[in-house]
Amino acid sequence: MQATTDQELIRRFVVQRDERAFRELYAAHTPPVYGLLRRLAGTAAHDADDALQDAWLRAASNLHTFRHESSFRTWLTGIALNCLRECRRRSARSGDSCAAVPAEPHVSAAARSLDVDEVLGALSDAHREVLVLHDVEGYTHEEIAGALGIEVGTSKSRLSRARQEFRDRWRAAPAPRGAEA
Repeated sequence: MQATTDQELIRRFVVQRDERAFRELYAAHTPPVYGLLRRLAGTAAHDADDALQDAWLRAASNLHTFRHESSFRTWLTGIALNCLRECRRRSARSGDSCAAVPAEPHVSAAARSLDVDEVLGALSDAHREVLVLHDVEGYTHEEIAGALGIEVGTSKSRLSRARQEFRDRWRAAPAPRGAEA
């Protein structure tokens, strides 16, 4: 049902330049895409903000090219991931380390969730992307392949390696903060 709703909103925006339709798309898809970007950006919260803004600008200007071969969210997620990668490349070229930027304070009450974020942050970008998309966001391997521009088999193998790397790093991590010794 959501795809039909998105399809109609896209049509209204592209054909009629209906601002309300765009706002509905934005409201429906921004929270999950931003959440994904925040998890992937780790301590560089500003990178997630920039990537989301760039993704929506690109999506709005290219919405007429959306072919409905995937869901709108998958398409937008692919754009957002590309924007995040570009942001990382710009940071690497300029010598600014994304990790050097202080993160927003975590509001989670569970100390171990901070450790999960740290272990996720230690994974390679490729492994973190597939792990978060599949295990956290619930994307299928087909959707991941479409969003990342990779083969389904590549998605599956990266997920397997990412899970193993996560387990290895988790086991090697010190006890959770605030845990009794």
